[in-house]
Amino acid sequence: MRKRFIALIPAYEPDEKIKKIADELLEKGFDIVVVDDGSGPDYAELFDELSQNLTVLTHTENRGKGAALKTGMRYINKYMAYTESVKTASGTETVSGRDAVIVTADADGQHLPEDVRRVAEISAQRRDALVLGSRALDKDIPARSRFGNTVTRHVYSAATGVHVHDTQTGLRAFHRSLIPRLLEIEGDRYEYEINMLMQLAAEGVPIIEERIETVYEDNNRGSHFKTVRDSFRVYKEILKFSASSLASFAIDYCMYALLLAVTGAAGITNGLIISNIGARLVSGTANYTMNKKLVFKSRTGFAKSATQYILLAAFILAGNTIVLSTLAGTLGINKFAAKLITEVIFFAISWTVQKYVIFFREDSDDAESARVSKLDAQER
Repeated sequence: MRKRFIALIPAYEPDEKIKKIADELLEKGFDIVVVDDGSGPDYAELFDELSQNLTVLTHTENRGKGAALKTGMRYINKYMAYTESVKTASGTETVSGRDAVIVTADADGQHLPEDVRRVAEISAQRRDALVLGSRALDKDIPARSRFGNTVTRHVYSAATGVHVHDTQTGLRAFHRSLIPRLLEIEGDRYEYEINMLMQLAAEGVPIIEERIETVYEDNNRGSHFKTVRDSFRVYKEILKFSASSLASFAIDYCMYALLLAVTGAAGITNGLIISNIGARLVSGTANYTMNKKLVFKSRTGFAKSATQYILLAAFILAGNTIVLSTLAGTLGINKFAAKLITEVIFFAISWTVQKYVIFFREDSDDAESARVSKLDAQER
C-alpha cells in the first residue's frame, strides 16, 4: 500500500500556466485540489476546464490565500481519506487516503513538479514534520522577494529560536494527521503561512527544509502579494508585541535606574537584585494588561491567563536576574549594557509563550470551520 500524494493549489485569477502545472503533477502521480479564491466569472472557463481532471473548489469572493488553503484542507480531510485501488503500468496498487501527504503549491509556476514530488516523498518518511521547499535566495530573485524574505527570516528566528532559510515559500508538505492542527492556526491571507511556522515551532514540530529550484517568470509579476499591505499583515502581531514590550521595557528601565539610585544612596546591600525585581514587578503588571487587552485581544479568563503570566514572569525574572548578575557581576559588563543584553535574550521567550500559550485564541478558526458553505466549497 502506498501513500496518496495530494497537491493543494490556491488560485486567484491564475493564467494559463496553471493547466500546465496540473498536467505535470497528474503525471507525477498526484491527486489535485485547486481552490478558486473568488477569481470571478472571467476565469470560470479556465476552472471548468481544470475540473475535467481534478477537483476544483470555489470561493464566491476573494478571501485570501490562508482561507483557500483551509478550504482545501477541510475538503481533503473529509472527502479524500478513503483507500482505493488504482491501475498502474505494473499492475494494480492500493492507495491509502488516511495516510495521505498534502503538498501546497503556488499557481504561478514557481514550483517545478519534480520538486513538488521530492518534498512529498520526504514528508512521507517524516509524518511528524513540516517539510519546506526552500529556495536559494540569490541575486536572481526579485529584489522585493529577497528583501522581504530576509527580514522575515531574521524576525522569525529572533521570535522562535528556530532558523528557517525561506520563511515565505509556498511549497510545503505535511502528513494528513497535521490538518486538524493547521486548521486551528489564525490567518486568512498571506499572514497564515508565517503564523503556521510560528505556531508549529512553538509546539516543537520539526521543520525540515529541502533545497528546490528557484523559478521566477517575468520578475514574479503574477504574484498577488501587495508588499506594504500584506507585509503589515505578516508582521503586525510581532510589531504590536514589540511596541508593548518596548513600552514595558521603558517602564522597567526607568524604575531600575530610579531604584538603583535610591538603594545606592541608602547603602542597601544587594541593591542590583532589589532594583531589578522591583522594576520587573511594575513593568510586568503593565505588560500583562497591554498584551491581554491590546496586543492579543484574548478572551482567556483573567484567573487562568494571570496565573500563567505570573508563572512566565517568575521564570523570566529568575532567568533575567541570573543572566544580569552574571553579565554585570561575574563578567564585569556595565550594569546598563548588561540590562539591555538581558532584555533582548528574554524577548523571544516571552513573545512565544504569550502568543501560543497564555493568550492563544482558538475561537476564530473553529467558527470558520463550521460555516464553510456549499457555495464556498463546491466540487465542480
